[in-house]
Amino acid sequence: MGSNYNLLNTYSLLIMKKIYLLVSLLTTFQCATFAQNGLENVIVEKYYISDANDANANLVGGVLPVGSVTYRIYADMLQGYKFQAAYGVPDHELRIETTTLFWNNEDRGATSPTFSKVSAAKNTVMLDSWLSVGAACNGQYGIMKMYDDGVANVVNNFSPMVLQNNASTAGIPLTAQDGFFAGSPEAVTTVGISTEIMVFDSQNDGTNGPLFSTYNGSWASLNGSFGPDPVDNKVLIAQITTDGVLSFKLNIQIGTPTGGVENYVADSPVGTEIQMASLTYSSTVGLQSPSAKSSSVSVYPNPASDIANLKISNLNNAEVSYKIVDLTGKMLIQKTVGFVSGSVNESINVASLSSGLYLVIASVDGVQLTQKLIKK
Repeated sequence: MGSNYNLLNTYSLLIMKKIYLLVSLLTTFQCATFAQNGLENVIVEKYYISDANDANANLVGGVLPVGSVTYRIYADMLQGYKFQAAYGVPDHELRIETTTLFWNNEDRGATSPTFSKVSAAKNTVMLDSWLSVGAACNGQYGIMKMYDDGVANVVNNFSPMVLQNNASTAGIPLTAQDGFFAGSPEAVTTVGISTEIMVFDSQNDGTNGPLFSTYNGSWASLNGSFGPDPVDNKVLIAQITTDGVLSFKLNIQIGTPTGGVENYVADSPVGTEIQMASLTYSSTVGLQSPSAKSSSVSVYPNPASDIANLKISNLNNAEVSYKIVDLTGKMLIQKTVGFVSGSVNESINVASLSSGLYLVIASVDGVQLTQKLIKK
């Protein structure tokens, strides 16, 4: 690879030069070692499943097939790390694909979520397909529904009512927790994907799919994006609606707390690149085992003085381990439990830890489930 520069510090050069320079730009200024990789996981949330009411009431927004699934994709990082870009370069394709079409709202849809929350409440704009660096609409972060407090949900006043489906396979209904959180998320900056990104524009004429692909481009956050919860630090990077099978291969660059970068690729890592399995996804398989989907994690008492009890429930021959890390990512306690059916009950001696905030990270079949722990 050529000379190394930080992608975000040299954006002015990128817009004047051919995008193949990203090969050198995206692998720059790496720190030699870290206590732990800053990108912990890529999470796919099944956000909503459209029903007949959504399709019939959506004449303005465009034909929405019944049974369309809306997926949200999150970059899950340690505290202090920031999302910088999802990218494709000659050796690493960036690819998002469906077996049918990407569904886009023809009324207020956009290639990135620049519409207002008021507009999101119109017909089915909330289900539009787009790329993001944190936002779900203008002035609103996108957060996983499970973390939403249920306050100020988007209200859709149409007849028949839209976005009301409470299909159990889509988790929490949007009427209860809609995954919006007020704030000031970064805007998307596109580099070299002006044509490719049009598959997510406000049209449904057959040109809106089934493939977004680039070997020479990215969508980026110029200042770097943190999650609205700095400890949990999940950044919404895309929302896709389709009635087909969704699959993707992503490559992601994140910034480190010390000013360096880390580059994660779906396959064929070179040099300091880090390969991560969750950067490859297919909705026919998914990333999570049945145990990972259904298991729950609790830590008590919390705050804890000497002993913290960890309970992981609803396991079906799942491979389990856990660790406790501080807010810099330094691992302090680690244990491999093994394969478990039923539940795990562990008493963890935390007496030697200093007072403060820690993360308890349980791994269930490779999927990480995180709880905060306060040490008295």
